[in-house]
Amino acid sequence: MLIDFGDREAASIKQAEIDNWISSHTKTAATFNRYRALFSLIYREAIHNEKVTYNPARLVHQKNEGSGRIRYLLEEEEKSLKETISRMFREHLPELVIAIGTGMRKSEQYRLQWAQLDVKRKVVHLKKTKNNAARDVPMNSDVLAAFEMLQNEQKKPTGPVFPIKDPKGWFESARAKSGVKDFRWHDCRHTFCSRLAMAGVPLKTIQTLAGHKTIAITARYAHLAPNILHSAVELIAQIKVANPEQTATRTATRRRLARTTVAAEPKL
Repeated sequence: MLIDFGDREAASIKQAEIDNWISSHTKTAATFNRYRALFSLIYREAIHNEKVTYNPARLVHQKNEGSGRIRYLLEEEEKSLKETISRMFREHLPELVIAIGTGMRKSEQYRLQWAQLDVKRKVVHLKKTKNNAARDVPMNSDVLAAFEMLQNEQKKPTGPVFPIKDPKGWFESARAKSGVKDFRWHDCRHTFCSRLAMAGVPLKTIQTLAGHKTIAITARYAHLAPNILHSAVELIAQIKVANPEQTATRTATRRRLARTTVAAEPKL
């Protein structure tokens, strides 16, 4: 950035110049917004240090990033993929099971140390995440079995859980052979979130499990739970508000019956 703007003073750079520079150096809305945020951060720091008095990057409009790509495995696709991995790279099958069953990011999963696993509590302790916030990831029975398989293979496991840092090599080969198309490793995380949504798990819970920074990110999966939405509005139909005319009629009937009963009682 400094090279492109030469030795110009920061205060002389206009909003339109920043907008044009970012537009010419980026291809996607997401990248555009990240550069915009960086420019804005530089100017905020400059204002804090009394180097400038104005932040022109603040007026650069953010691009609409859309809802993002959501691709998840169908049951038959998962079956085909697992069968292929079992034939070609059997030792890597637990990695896929763990990815789908925990929704961990690739970096979170492949940085795991055995010391981060609490088998008794059935949780994985993540110390460093994308959002710089620690979180615990619960393990279901499939994930526990996958970790046990890895543990047995490594005899006395210490240090890293996975000997490799990136599954791309073996995973791409197996995926192509399985016939599953347009599926990346990160889509295992989408599969995790999508299946939770389809099972009726509240979005706030999904946000916590996935470690999303905001509920807006999790809301991308809301459309996958149409039955849950219909069930929610059906609750309104179950609340019966009495019709005023019917209420008046029932009250008059009860009073008439009460008078009849009293009149019919024998006098002592």
